[in-house]
Amino acid sequence: MKPFAVLVSVCFVLLLSGCNTMEGIGKDVGAAGDALEKSASDNKGY
Repeated sequence: MKPFAVLVSVCFVLLLSGCNTMEGIGKDVGAAGDALEKSASDNKGY
């Protein structure tokens, strides 16, 4: 039973780190989109 508990613990840690990574990617993509939108707004000709 002990190896199963270790396996479950490792899977749980990997799942949590994966969620944090995806959250970070989402923030980065959102920031890039905001910067692109600001640049386009600053450089429009009208």
